[in-house]
Amino acid sequence: MHQQPKTLCSKLRPIMAVHCRKTAAMPMTMLLFLFLSLLSFSFQQETPTTTSDDHHHNNSKNISSLSVSFPLTTQRFSSRPSHVSPSSFVNQEESKVKGNNGGYQTRTRLSYTMALVLSLPIGTPPQTQQMVLDTGSQLSWIHCGSKRNPNSRQPATLFDPSLSSSFSALPCNHPVCKPQIPDFSLPTFCQNSKCRYSYFYADGTQAEGNLVNEKLTLSPSLTTPPLVLGCSQQLGNNEKGILGMNLGRLSFVSQAKISKFSYCIPTRQAGSPSIGSFYLGENPNSNGFHYINLLSLPQGPNRPPNLDPFGYTVAMQGIRVGNKKLDIPPSVFLPQRNGAGQTIIDSGSEFTYLMDEAYNKVREEIVRLVGPKLKKGYMYANVADMCFDGNPTEIGRLIGNMALEFDKGVEIVIQNEKMFGDVGGGVHCLAIGRTEMLGGASNIIGNIHQQNMWVEFDIDSRRIGLGRADCIRS
Repeated sequence: MHQQPKTLCSKLRPIMAVHCRKTAAMPMTMLLFLFLSLLSFSFQQETPTTTSDDHHHNNSKNISSLSVSFPLTTQRFSSRPSHVSPSSFVNQEESKVKGNNGGYQTRTRLSYTMALVLSLPIGTPPQTQQMVLDTGSQLSWIHCGSKRNPNSRQPATLFDPSLSSSFSALPCNHPVCKPQIPDFSLPTFCQNSKCRYSYFYADGTQAEGNLVNEKLTLSPSLTTPPLVLGCSQQLGNNEKGILGMNLGRLSFVSQAKISKFSYCIPTRQAGSPSIGSFYLGENPNSNGFHYINLLSLPQGPNRPPNLDPFGYTVAMQGIRVGNKKLDIPPSVFLPQRNGAGQTIIDSGSEFTYLMDEAYNKVREEIVRLVGPKLKKGYMYANVADMCFDGNPTEIGRLIGNMALEFDKGVEIVIQNEKMFGDVGGGVHCLAIGRTEMLGGASNIIGNIHQQNMWVEFDIDSRRIGLGRADCIRS
């Protein structure tokens, strides 16, 4: 291994990217100033990929004192790179299927989705990559390929490993590739002397490629240590990767030792992307946040089969439609003995999904309020059947606002005009689906019901902060 001269710069280089120049001597006041200016931006020097799941709770060296903001864009694009379901709103293909009552129901196949997209500089020198912000996924991955072939149809946003001096592939003997305890949340295998991963999402989408080490640039003066990422050559119809932000050991949150992050999802604008905000570290708006606690869940191989131990799980108390509190026991929103029923806040899912007992109660109330206006025999994407023809604003006024209730009096109030998704053809659906129809076992609060509010994930304090906001950036 090449030895760097033992100067102040060489000691700081593993912590963050700084521009250093050798000097014979440096004034003590200058050294002190440089040292103090870097204290609040320090990462741990150990390689983060070999630490345990809960390392971020015991680690005092993190970026909690840093406040870095990135634009967060809502975008439509084809295919679904998320772990829940392709919650698409446009370009549906309709088919007739025979229903249980002998009649025919119209169902749609999803082909597009709305996602929250960040542009992040990756590699040395940085190559800007568009990544979907997903608090429900662990592994972060990017699309890799070569930019050197002028005749290639590869998109310009592709990451070219040959252009980065900090890129390296994980060998088969790396601890991540051959963990002492099998990690069923991220299956890995060896092929051609490279560590590969194969990652399936609940909608059947597959992410497959090589596991690699690469750096991310968080600010002009701050670069992460090498993190484990997926490098996928399967482009499909998407050129965006995933920024995995859950609590798993290989998520961006865990590897970069992030103690806190937050986002503000803007109201959707017809025909154009909307731009909100994403913060790593302290959020200057947090004084107005109201907090709810994260639940502690069983870890390890003996955990219940339907439990996601890495999701941001909260104790939802109930649902209110208009002024009516629905008759749903709070236990419906909590993990049962088999793990089913937990309630997760998920930026990577567009729709909100409810277990059958809760979904049925919501549907009963919607039928009571606007039953004659429901689109008869229509089911969107085999998960949602509260759909309407015509003007959703008028229907929303008849329904009223919806509220998701938590402890301490905290609630997410969904304005009636933000309850619907435009699924094309003049049809709008209440953006709530049945979890069981996905083959899932969780209640999921999707990003469509997180519009115009700050959502803060305070990992060290194990809590979620919520605050109303106007998320559109000027």
